[in-house]
Amino acid sequence: MKICDFTRREVEYFRQECNFTSDEMALFEMRANNIPLEECAERMNLSVSTICRLHKKVKIKVEKLL
Repeated sequence: MKICDFTRREVEYFRQECNFTSDEMALFEMRANNIPLEECAERMNLSVSTICRLHKKVKIKVEKLL
């Protein structure tokens, strides 16, 4: 599942309904723009392993709404 594959309407729905933390929202926005996880880690000044954990949490929240 890639966030960038969803429609704008679906992405907006996830933004409103997933109750993301600020870090999760930042990651969600970058992934919606198809930015690789490694670059997200660099931009957010976090380790790749931390970004992977955040990414997993974002995916779980999105999947609950599908």
